[in-house]
Amino acid sequence: MNLIVVTDQLQDWFQLPAATVVTARHYLADAVAAQAGDASVLNLCRTGRYQGRGYYVSLLAEARGHRPLPEVKSIEDLKAEAFVQAIAGRVDMLVQDTLQHDSSDLFELDVYLGRDPARRHDALAERLYAEARLPLLRVLLRREQGRWMLDALQSIGLADVPSQDRAFLLQAVQGLGCAAGADAPRRRTDRPRLAILWDRDEPHKPSNEAALQRFVETAPLVGLQAELVGPGDLERLPEFDALFNRASPEVDGIVYEFVRRAEAMGMPVVDDPESILRCLNKAYMHELMTRHRIAQPRSLIVHRDSIGQVVPTLGLPCVIKLPDSGFGLDVLKIESEAQLGQEAERFLKVSELFVAQEWLPSEFDWRVGVYDGRPLYVAKYWMAPGHWKIMQETEGSDELIEGKTEAMTIGEAPRQVIETAVRAANLIGRGLYGVDLKQVEDRVYLIEVNCNPNIDAGNEDQVLGEALYREVLGVFARRIAEHRHGAAA
Repeated sequence: MNLIVVTDQLQDWFQLPAATVVTARHYLADAVAAQAGDASVLNLCRTGRYQGRGYYVSLLAEARGHRPLPEVKSIEDLKAEAFVQAIAGRVDMLVQDTLQHDSSDLFELDVYLGRDPARRHDALAERLYAEARLPLLRVLLRREQGRWMLDALQSIGLADVPSQDRAFLLQAVQGLGCAAGADAPRRRTDRPRLAILWDRDEPHKPSNEAALQRFVETAPLVGLQAELVGPGDLERLPEFDALFNRASPEVDGIVYEFVRRAEAMGMPVVDDPESILRCLNKAYMHELMTRHRIAQPRSLIVHRDSIGQVVPTLGLPCVIKLPDSGFGLDVLKIESEAQLGQEAERFLKVSELFVAQEWLPSEFDWRVGVYDGRPLYVAKYWMAPGHWKIMQETEGSDELIEGKTEAMTIGEAPRQVIETAVRAANLIGRGLYGVDLKQVEDRVYLIEVNCNPNIDAGNEDQVLGEALYREVLGVFARRIAEHRHGAAA
């Protein structure tokens, strides 16, 4: 096994002859690491900060085709209180049966790759590792009325390992193995019901209310009953057979908790959590598409030490993007080195990396909707009047001025546009994606793959009409039937 171990800082005591040990900054910036081929990445960085170095190590490892531990999904799951509570419930009996600690009502258990360095609670350590899938885990427990309760799970880094446990950790890494996680609970209901999640108060909705009503009205045509649900309806999720997200997802928000919980319950869900994590980060997108040789504008993944490479490599003007920007927000046209320095400093306060791309002006962007691995619709998104993006922010308000949308049949669009879009989307998954591309003469460049793409009545449905809604809902009907058949088997 080609093992790459990544740490926040190199430690003199942490020497592994059979592995490559590098810092997070080296792994993120090193082009050689990106081409390391079949490799496993053991991420021993602190991963608590969203878009911090530890987060990006696992994210870019996935994009590079490496096998990271932990996965990004595991990092994000740990931040969800409901996820931790679910683990607490599943391990409660084991905690009561095995925990040995009488000197106080608080107990702290460190778990290194499923092992207890004190060697007193190996069964509990192994189970917690299988549940959380984090290599270095600190478990906090407290006793109330004679019963031990799991109070918190914390991901720690190599620097948090006390000196007396270092030899034990080295031995655990050398014998690295993967414990199997517990299967997610499955459920069955007698009537296929689809929850469509939307947020009435969201300023930039991915579907307007007319489109949402068309989804609800069309559902019976494919044998489903659809109902609109809001952010406050999380506890109603078990009433449904599938979840269709029509609210803008944020990794640390309620929408992500909806889709994560739906997946944990075994139900078909679009957007699925993995697609959200992949699509929301432009640094991941760049690494993944580069690896699979999909043409993109000349780009750089920029960190604090490489800002000076942007202008010599890409020239001016150029474009910089905060990795998880949406609706074109925090996507900036840079026209001077002074502006670059100012905006880069702002970006680096919230993200360890950002993306810089060459400037490719065009009158419109192509948008191809790809669903379940196939092209669904195609449209031209024209630039907002007098602007270089398809959406222009209105100063002092949440209003966006949009360019017009011009839908057409799949056959009317250039073949290269459709083929590139489908190839790129299928690298992300089998969900619903909006693939943005630019065409410069006879060349087509991928800009990004979006989860949760717009489907608005009067725009994306201009050509297909009701058939567009039937296609989307028909995939849900098929997946619900397959899930029920598998559960019955």
